[in-house]
Amino acid sequence: MTNKKVISETHAVVYKQKKCTFAANIFIYNNSCKIFKVMNVLENLKYTKDHEWIKVEGEEAHVGITDFAQHELGDIVYVDIPSEGTELGQNEVFGSIEAVKTVSDLLMPVGGEVLEFNAKIEAEPSLINTDPYGDGWIIKVKITNLSELDGLLTAEQYKQLIGI
Repeated sequence: MTNKKVISETHAVVYKQKKCTFAANIFIYNNSCKIFKVMNVLENLKYTKDHEWIKVEGEEAHVGITDFAQHELGDIVYVDIPSEGTELGQNEVFGSIEAVKTVSDLLMPVGGEVLEFNAKIEAEPSLINTDPYGDGWIIKVKITNLSELDGLLTAEQYKQLIGI
């Protein structure tokens, strides 16, 4: 019989005489430890099918890319964003993100005016890799039409999209 177990706490474990130390989750299969990264999906955010997130605070919001997106892109080295004050519609390109292996467009989850660019990521774009939902946010926007939020994905829907 196959021996499977998923352990989701972050600490060292001993399972069937095998010691596994990890900082992500461990999948134990046939008595061997396999480490895998679990993508963070925060419940208090909305998501796009293109892997942007938005955290709404009244009529303003912070926008960034998801943990899944940063993981797929790899090491992020540069972010190109339009000037503050730029008005963009929902799904319009608001900039690009450059990683070691590719360049990808960034799309507006909702229409609005760019109020602020995160200066921290200009100096340290790798913050998007290490803290995509915190210090790695990309822009702050003033939302033009709050009803556009209704068409975005919930955390549960986004998890289904990325297969977790």
